[in-house]
Amino acid sequence: MDKHDTTKVRNLGIVAHNGAGKTSLVEAILFNTGMTDKLGKVDLGTSSMDFEEEEIKRKSTLSASLNHCLWHDYNLNIVDTPGVSNFLHDTRRCLRILGGAVVIVSAISGTKAQTKRIWEWCDTFEVPRIAFVNKMDKERADFLKAVDDMEKSLGARAVVVTQPIGAEENFKGIIDLVRMKARFYTFDETGKFDEVDVPEEYMKEALRLREQLIEAVAEADDELMEKYLEGETFSQEDVLRGLREGTLTGVFTPVFCGSATENIGVRQLLDYVVACLPSPIDKGIQVGFKPGTDQPVERRPSPDDPFSAMVFKTINDPYAGKLTLMRLYSGTLTADTVVLNPNKDEKERISHLFMMEGKKQTPIEVAAAGAIIAVPKLKVTATGDTLCDLKDPVMFEPLVPLKPVISFALEARTKGDEDKVYTGLQRLMEEDPTLTVTRDDETKEMVLSGMGQIHLEVAVERLKRKYGADVILKEPKVPYRETIRASAQVQGKYKKQSGGRGQYGDVWIEVKPLPRGSGYEFVDKVVGGVVPRNYIPAVDKGIIEAMKTGPLTKSQVVDVQVTLYDGSHHSVDSSEMAFKVAGSMAFKKAMEQCKPVLLEPIMAMEITVPDDCMGDVIGDLNSRRGKVVGVEPQASSQIIKAEVPMAEVLRYAPELRSMTSDRGMFTMEFIKYEEVPSHQTAKILEEYKQES
Repeated sequence: MDKHDTTKVRNLGIVAHNGAGKTSLVEAILFNTGMTDKLGKVDLGTSSMDFEEEEIKRKSTLSASLNHCLWHDYNLNIVDTPGVSNFLHDTRRCLRILGGAVVIVSAISGTKAQTKRIWEWCDTFEVPRIAFVNKMDKERADFLKAVDDMEKSLGARAVVVTQPIGAEENFKGIIDLVRMKARFYTFDETGKFDEVDVPEEYMKEALRLREQLIEAVAEADDELMEKYLEGETFSQEDVLRGLREGTLTGVFTPVFCGSATENIGVRQLLDYVVACLPSPIDKGIQVGFKPGTDQPVERRPSPDDPFSAMVFKTINDPYAGKLTLMRLYSGTLTADTVVLNPNKDEKERISHLFMMEGKKQTPIEVAAAGAIIAVPKLKVTATGDTLCDLKDPVMFEPLVPLKPVISFALEARTKGDEDKVYTGLQRLMEEDPTLTVTRDDETKEMVLSGMGQIHLEVAVERLKRKYGADVILKEPKVPYRETIRASAQVQGKYKKQSGGRGQYGDVWIEVKPLPRGSGYEFVDKVVGGVVPRNYIPAVDKGIIEAMKTGPLTKSQVVDVQVTLYDGSHHSVDSSEMAFKVAGSMAFKKAMEQCKPVLLEPIMAMEITVPDDCMGDVIGDLNSRRGKVVGVEPQASSQIIKAEVPMAEVLRYAPELRSMTSDRGMFTMEFIKYEEVPSHQTAKILEEYKQES
């Protein structure tokens, strides 16, 4: 084939919940297309797609990996995506640039919450999909139950195209309902089969499912519907045309079956991948904007249009350097080309082009519209950026990263490694934009945030393995605040006499509470020059400095009004420093008399849970001193809106996962501070004393 024939390109993601068999299916595809000479096994650690040490250890895909192959002159770019809930953000980024998807449904467990989330993202990004019911050879495999689960939980219209011959230990092969042929496999992982007519004992069920298939394809195409109503027989070409139309328009989802680990049904699946899923031409024109304006710019999926591409993933290797993965939307790209990054308004030189093959890269000379490639050593380009032609720029809307849901304090295990830790974390954040690192000025802690506890644990393991930076994860300190309930008038007098010039500052202040969220207010009511005008700002500075450490837990003081109304000065010994100290002394004394109280941060949470878990989750929120402010129903789930103290949800992610069997998800953000109940305050103060 012409390697730049965009109509012969299929960019597909293999997606599903964890454990459904995504990587095993990719390994079978690579074996059947001659890319590998041996069937890779996840359980044995021999997979070419799960090559990171953390993936081999956990036997799960934790980061999207790419490969490519040829099937009947079609160029397939395949992305093996994570299914673990903590790493679905990587799957989401890939779906943004993919043309189609194969959704794997387990014949044993059906679909799960992660499958539903991925399905919804496919809807959002308009990704056509076909389904593969895997593990038909395993105990408790039930094909029709899995199909029914697709329809109920995903809202899909599932149309069976291949029917299993038997199940569990009696699984022998598949029946192609388009060609009405049966394939009996040898079960030696070679994918070899004998093709025969449909056996008599399976004919009745095959005819029933074929009739449903014919009805579905007729509904997808007006000409076929007319033919169907007139009672005409459909040819294989008619059925394939209707299947393709129904898939591309989302009218239905074709369903296939087999066993990835036994290499059964994979070749047939590939036939329908090229028949049903879209080429870049089918995906149509991409619309971006002229950089710096709202003016829309169109890019056709043609090698002749100006070059444009979107970066969807970054890989940092401590030895090979930085690899930038991109999907070409238009144009042609060759090595040693200068392109524009409109997001950064910087030029980038493309030195080499690579095709990814798991952890390996194969050099190529040229890439055209529809290709997925890797480019090394770009200087400023990050995940989500656009690269485009210098003379005809365009910028595509970047994908906003998901918000982190859990945070841990981070410290270097060895003193002096702080710079190494920070440099390593910067590299990890280039690869994974959902990882964030901040330094809490108040607690002086480095805080690592991500999508779940496993996400952060894997990040820490990679930090040590790739960059030699060993760190300790700790629960972060809650940023409490302190305020007052009562008012007080106090004097702050600083008098110091030494051999030479002394220090003298004397102030009277009144401290009052302010409404929650008001912050700090300084009022000057000095009359008669008892405190000279040039020293009043120093008093204010001294008070602000004293507010940094309250009397209860040394937390910042907020929501107070301080009025300076009297004082005295010395013509020789008074100074800005003296009045700053006097202001600080007065405020600290006032805090002891103003009935100080502790405030805690309150988080606004949105928790999406299945209907059957709502009672448990709400009960748990109540036990965490949370307040449910609303519940919104969704299809087979509920969105619970609540306000909960931060201290109660520092480790909420794994606990929600446990309560909902990994079907729940949540977001949270800070909204306000509220007073800590007295019994809780006593507990916090006791803990503070023990730590001090």
